[in-house]
Amino acid sequence: MEAVDVVAEDLLQRFGATRVSFLIVDLTGKAVVPLSTASRSKAGRGRQADRINLFGSVYEHVIRTQRPYRETTGQGERVIFPVTNRGDAIGLLELLLPADPGQEVLDAVGEAAHILAYIVIANQRFTDLYTWGKRSRPLALAAEIQYQLLPLSLTCEAAQFALSGNLEPSEDVSGDTFDYILDNDTLHLSLTDTMGHNLQAALSATVLVGALRGARRQGADLREQARRADQALADHRPHGHATGQLVRINLRTGQAELINAGHPLPLRMRDGEVDEIALEADQPFGLTVATPHPYRVQELDLRPGDRLIMLTDGMLERGAETMDLPDLMMDTRHLHPRETALTLSTAVLDAAGGQLEDDATVMCLDWYGSQETKRHVGSGADLRQASPRRTKR
Repeated sequence: MEAVDVVAEDLLQRFGATRVSFLIVDLTGKAVVPLSTASRSKAGRGRQADRINLFGSVYEHVIRTQRPYRETTGQGERVIFPVTNRGDAIGLLELLLPADPGQEVLDAVGEAAHILAYIVIANQRFTDLYTWGKRSRPLALAAEIQYQLLPLSLTCEAAQFALSGNLEPSEDVSGDTFDYILDNDTLHLSLTDTMGHNLQAALSATVLVGALRGARRQGADLREQARRADQALADHRPHGHATGQLVRINLRTGQAELINAGHPLPLRMRDGEVDEIALEADQPFGLTVATPHPYRVQELDLRPGDRLIMLTDGMLERGAETMDLPDLMMDTRHLHPRETALTLSTAVLDAAGGQLEDDATVMCLDWYGSQETKRHVGSGADLRQASPRRTKR
């Protein structure tokens, strides 16, 4: 945390700012937390824990558009810059500067905000302070395990794609996970849902994710990854099982393949229409007892301009039967996957009256095509893909 404070103090002195604050986005994606504040007044120094609701705020505008905000106040020039890396909205840098600071100063502050993103990423390995700031409430043991299984960054952008995932846990954690990794020329995705609740579900999810990551890191193909996950869960005591989907996309050729282990079918939006992707279903992971079951690797038809939605059955739970998911996908087609994933999972939570019976997890992938080789980056995000607005859900 001292590294963030050093940046704040440097900006305070270098540009004559009267106040510098770093605000971190919390786990829900619906609020920000002032985590560090430096000012010329001693009364203004220190950390706060008060969460600020994002909807309708200027902070939401900056995160959504990934562009800085500027306004003239009676105390000076208020500026807010996104703190973002590869589309992952980490937080915001807010300063109160002298009037008319000039474009050179603003460019330097924007550069500092981008550097701050790398500082947070590097230092969160050594401290719990950033994790503390992201949490709106203490987590039960099962939820603690579940969140540790998620990727460190829930959003990722590259020239060929943008993706984001979101998990709305049920009151009794049900073991949903999602994962991705980007190699030199391959994007790997997985979405899994272990059976059961609370600690048993979390432990089964740990075995499953560990087996998938271990196989992937050893260079195993999709079929071998599925086989190892199946065997690991079958060997786990007491026996657990899980549905899931594994996806691998070659970023050079655009070829995509998928294994479907008894999981709800993904949705694809193409040319203004939303359809389920017809897939053969193999048995869930963990049901192998003596004879291994060969998982089928299927071709995933993915074309430039497609949006792919992968989800767990909590997104289709009985409490959300009034929600039309394809219509909601159409309503959010202009949004970045970061806002889309949040909007879809929040809609399910709202439709269920704020209390889910099962975890609701969604991954949103926008595929731009293997012909794309350059990102149009500003402040750590591709500004061509940023959301112009977000509707309340």
